[in-house]
Amino acid sequence: MLNEWIKCESCGSIINRSDLEENLWICPKCGRHFYIGSKKRIDMYFCDFKEMYTMIKPLDFLNFEDYSEKLKKDSERIGIDDAIIVGIGYLKQDLEKSCLIGVGVMDFGFRGGSMGSVVGQKISLISEYCYENEIPLVIFSASGGARMQEGIISLMQMAKTVGVINKLKKKRIPFINVVTNPTTGGVAASFVGIADIIVSEPGAIIGFAGQRVIEQTIKKKLPPNFQTAEFNLQNGLIDQIVDRKKMGDFIYRFVSSFYYWKRYSVGL
Repeated sequence: MLNEWIKCESCGSIINRSDLEENLWICPKCGRHFYIGSKKRIDMYFCDFKEMYTMIKPLDFLNFEDYSEKLKKDSERIGIDDAIIVGIGYLKQDLEKSCLIGVGVMDFGFRGGSMGSVVGQKISLISEYCYENEIPLVIFSASGGARMQEGIISLMQMAKTVGVINKLKKKRIPFINVVTNPTTGGVAASFVGIADIIVSEPGAIIGFAGQRVIEQTIKKKLPPNFQTAEFNLQNGLIDQIVDRKKMGDFIYRFVSSFYYWKRYSVGL
């Protein structure tokens, strides 16, 4: 069968696709976390998920060459309209379905997870929904940065998302960002960096510019593990590294604590 076996790029192991999928797309030999799309990640962690703001579609503001065609091809290939899905749902660990959360899951398979007008608008809208309804926000980030085909409109999404998410702090509503591989450029430099909790999958790359660009700029050789989750944890940029299998439990501990505080702090 075509693509029945997959080679791990880290250790070279040849893994049966069904075994890899059963192991949540983690290499059983070296622990490398394979790329997974937004729909698969939602199915992995959430139940009763309701997608929101599906009417928002990307536009070719600048009549950029081949941009409209590339958007169409990515949409047909992956089955989504842009590089993020947002909505509300419950973690599968929440058996009583008592902790509703706002969710955003970025997809690197759509234009490299780049943040254009649609991604920025959907993040802003789900953040506003969380603010108005006082529910936690969890975003799984995966991005190469801003979307160059939308020019300054893309760059404006950095300030836009930061401004809206900062409103959550006024009501002490938690925002958790889960870094997946890779999270770079304008996404890493905007809403990801202001999360109350920044947690990462093992080995994920997070940073602004690429390692080669930085080395050429500062004329120095950088460490081989530069910008990995492990490097960023050691240097204080992220709070914790959590295996994909344990991520749902990790998030649930925080959102359930928020709901506990919310229920029993009335009048304090």
